[in-house]
Amino acid sequence: MDFNGFDHPGGPDGGGTRSVKVMIAGGFGTGKTTMVHSVSDIKPLTTEETLTRAGVGVDRLIGVTDKTASTVSLDFGKIGINEQLVLYLFGTPGQERFWFLWNGLCKGALDAVVLVDTRRLASSFRAIEEMERQNVPVVVALNVFPDSRDHPVDEIRDALDISPYIPVVACDARDRASSRDVLIALTGHLMERSAVALELR
Repeated sequence: MDFNGFDHPGGPDGGGTRSVKVMIAGGFGTGKTTMVHSVSDIKPLTTEETLTRAGVGVDRLIGVTDKTASTVSLDFGKIGINEQLVLYLFGTPGQERFWFLWNGLCKGALDAVVLVDTRRLASSFRAIEEMERQNVPVVVALNVFPDSRDHPVDEIRDALDISPYIPVVACDARDRASSRDVLIALTGHLMERSAVALELR
């Protein structure tokens, strides 16, 4: 699905609501489905399936052994940031065997949130690399779990090997206000990049 330039005319003055496709990416068990569910204005579409014995030896459950379900295609939600901006949220599957779906899901995306579990940083390396490869601007969101340690942002940047201009924010994916703040930070990052691009023309 290509949502690039997916704008809705709003009236005779030519104004309207701008719709933006946003990816919610990250490793397996980092909170992608949880974030889409917590922040969406509509009942989210989800493709979660129960983990079964067939996945033993295939799915990597290190650090998430209590997880019982997993997204096998995508999660979809929608949130209005204000009267002029609506975000369509596409949550990616986290398991490695479903990564082939990312190419199609990323088409038309203007930006992305990459969720990171600081207890398992390596689980989100691929998501960051894939967004960079597809030239999708990102905000890195550190999803705070009950037993997460508090790491300085500079240490997180070094460990993830991300550029200084990429925003890093903490969040609780279960909390609507916290998830919304991440999306607002993402929108601000996109606007800043757009302004810089215009200045360089």
